[in-house]
Amino acid sequence: MQSIFNTTRAFGLAVLVLGVLPVGTVVAGPLADAATRAEQMAASGDAAGARATIRDAVSDFSASLPFAVGAATFVAGDPSGFGMFEPRPDNTFKPGEKIVAYIEPVGLTWKPAQVPAKMETRFTVDFDLLDAGGTVLGSQKAFGNFTFTGVSKNSEIFATLTLDVSEAPVGSYVLRYHLNDTNSGKTASVDLPFAIAVAP
Repeated sequence: MQSIFNTTRAFGLAVLVLGVLPVGTVVAGPLADAATRAEQMAASGDAAGARATIRDAVSDFSASLPFAVGAATFVAGDPSGFGMFEPRPDNTFKPGEKIVAYIEPVGLTWKPAQVPAKMETRFTVDFDLLDAGGTVLGSQKAFGNFTFTGVSKNSEIFATLTLDVSEAPVGSYVLRYHLNDTNSGKTASVDLPFAIAVAP
């Protein structure tokens, strides 16, 4: 089996919506503090500063989360950005059809990059192809190898993974992706069941 992989990074504004809290309720933590500062900046006319404050707070919070797989789904084609994809109507593929998956890692570890004043995160993706009974039919380590470098800890990172299983016969299968956070050594996995069937 041959494999093709690619990834795209997109930056966007993460928005926090804080509801009205009862009198006497105490909200503590970096996110709440950042929201308060951002509201003050916005009220004073500093929209850019408010946006940057919220963005940085959400990025720091996202980086502190346990490493996991967020969204993971088959898509109809290559996504154009973070969260910008067309989901497949089902998980049934025709023989020879390439399988494209969209996956978002959560809680990646960031470290200072070799480039001054920048941060870097890295992760690899392994996969196992299993039949309906759970038998591993094929595997590949480091199927994808991704590095992201920026001035901030970007929380909007995704991978587009394209797999060619043209040699697999008609039947039911499971694609098991293993995401490996290079900086922390942690791994998170996700199963995506699918079928190969001849169109009626």
